Amino acid sequence: MLSGELVTLRTTREADLDVLYEIASELATWEERGPEPPRPLSRPEFAERFTKSLTEPSDEARFAIEVGGEVIGRCDLFHFDAFSRNAELGISLRASARGKGYGTDALRVLVGFAFQRRNLRRVHLIALSSNVGGLACYRKVGFVEEGRRREHAWVRGGYEDEVLMGLLRSEWEPS
Repeated sequence: MLSGELVTLRTTREADLDVLYEIASELATWEERGPEPPRPLSRPEFAERFTKSLTEPSDEARFAIEVGGEVIGRCDLFHFDAFSRNAELGISLRASARGKGYGTDALRVLVGFAFQRRNLRRVHLIALSSNVGGLACYRKVGFVEEGRRREHAWVRGGYEDEVLMGLLRSEWEPS
């Protein structure tokens, strides 16, 4: 387990399935969480993917985010490049947990893990330009905009920019 000021990051467990399914199947924020086109996600389909993620070997670092013993989301490091020492990260929270500082705290802990424990030199992410709360959170943690893919994502009837953000270990300030 890894602890921040507000949250604890721990390995995901089978008991987390309900909350993580709630987040993954939320159509209102689908595009913010990944590049796949939005669609209804069945519980059996999600359960199969989730169970596979618990049992198959992977270099990804997947964490459940807890507050007061309750799971409120997840955050991950993935797409590791061992040669260049970088990885992508992502986070998703229950709707009721957004805007309370939990995401910022979880990302600070995750970035610390990436630099101090996984010996990464750089972490990066991709966010939609309309994800104002997420972009503010990433900036608080120290991420800087490195570029944009203009009108790259089809989102709710229109095209949006994808914002590419990164953080170097040399720029990171441990909390």
